[in-house]
Amino acid sequence: MFRPLRPYQAAVDAAIAVLFALMALPFELGAGTISPYDLGAVSAVPVVLLLAGALGLRRFSPGLALGVAWLGAIVQMSLGRAPGFTDIAIFAVLYATAAYGTRLVFWLGLASVVVGSGTITVYLFRWAFLGSGGLSNIPTLIFVLLAALFALGLSWTAGALVRTALRARANRAAQSRAEEQTVAEQERTRIARDMHDIVAHSLAVIIAQSDGARYAAASDPEAQSTALGTISSTARSALSDVRLLLTQLRHSQAEGPQPTLADLEQLYAQVRAAGVELRVDVDPAPRGEVAASVQLSVYRILQEALTNALRHGGATGVDVSLAWHADRVELQVRNEIAPVAEGAERRTGGHGLIGMRERAQLIGGRLDAAAVDGVFVVTASLPTGAVPELPTPTERSAR
Repeated sequence: MFRPLRPYQAAVDAAIAVLFALMALPFELGAGTISPYDLGAVSAVPVVLLLAGALGLRRFSPGLALGVAWLGAIVQMSLGRAPGFTDIAIFAVLYATAAYGTRLVFWLGLASVVVGSGTITVYLFRWAFLGSGGLSNIPTLIFVLLAALFALGLSWTAGALVRTALRARANRAAQSRAEEQTVAEQERTRIARDMHDIVAHSLAVIIAQSDGARYAAASDPEAQSTALGTISSTARSALSDVRLLLTQLRHSQAEGPQPTLADLEQLYAQVRAAGVELRVDVDPAPRGEVAASVQLSVYRILQEALTNALRHGGATGVDVSLAWHADRVELQVRNEIAPVAEGAERRTGGHGLIGMRERAQLIGGRLDAAAVDGVFVVTASLPTGAVPELPTPTERSAR
C-alpha cells in the first residue's frame, strides 16, 4: 500500500535517505567481514543502498520499506558483514510499520521484531564463533536476544503509540464534524419549523380575511376595509419574520428576536380579526420569569393550533386555556371540527402536528392532539424549570 505524501514530505524523505547513505558508507567501508569471498569494500555498497532505500520509503510505503529492509539484512548477512551504522535504518522502518502501516503491515512489523531478534542473535553467535568465540556461552546469547528484542520492540512500540494518538485525533475530528453537522441539521429543522409556523398561520388569517372581505364587499364596505387592513398587517408581519429566518440561513451567527408571551395578545387579535370567536383563560398566571425557550414553545404551539382551528374549525369558536404551575405549564386548545362538504376529502398528514410535538419534546415536555366527539383537542404539558417565583402584591405588602 502506498500512502499519499505531500511533495515536501517526499522531498524530505528522499533527502534523508541520501544523507543517510552518504554518512553510512564511510563507516561500512571500514567494517570487517567474515565472508569466504573477499569482496573488500565493495560489499558495503549494496547494503547501504538497500537500507537507505528502506529508510526513504518508510512513510510512503511501510510494507515495501519492511521488505527492502529485510532484503538488505539478508544481503548483509550473506556477505558476512558485521552489524554497523547502516542498521540504524531498521529502527526507523519498524517505527513506520507500526505508526503508518496497514493492519497487516502493523503485525508483520511486530513479527519482524521477534524473528529479527532471533536472527540477530544467531548471526552474532556465528560471527563470534568464527572469530573470537566470545558469544559462545548461553547467558551471553540470552542477553543479546533480550537486548535485540528490547531495541527493536521499543521502536515498534513507539510507532504503535503514535498510531493510537493519530487514530484518536482522527476520531475526535470525525466526532467534531458529526456534532457540527447535527447542530446544523437541528438549526435547519428549527428554521423550517418556524417558517412553516409563520407562513401557515399568516396565510390562514389572510385567507379567512379575504373570504370575509369578499362576502362583505356589497353589504358592508367598512368590514371590507377592516379585513383588507388585517390582511395587509398580517402579510407585513409574516414578511418580516420570513426575512429574519432567511437572514439566519445566510448568516448562521445572526440571531433575531423570538416571540414571547407578550406577543400572544397580538396573535389572539389576529385570530379574532379573522372572524373566529376566541376565548382565552389563563389560570393561574405565571408568577415569575419564564425561560425564553418555554415562551417560544408556548407561542409556536398556540400559533399552530390556532392556525389549524382557522382552517378546520367550526362555528362555535376556539377555547384556549393556560395554567402556569410552579414546575410546568398546562396548555389546551379546543375547537369544533367543521363538517366536510359532500364529495370532498379532509386534508391530513401535514407537518403542523409533528412540529408541535417536536417543540414540546425539545424542552422535555409532551403534546397530544386528537379528535374527541367532533372536537379537536390539543393538550401540552411543558416544564418551566426551577425559576424562582416573584411575590404577589399582597405578599409584598404583607412583608
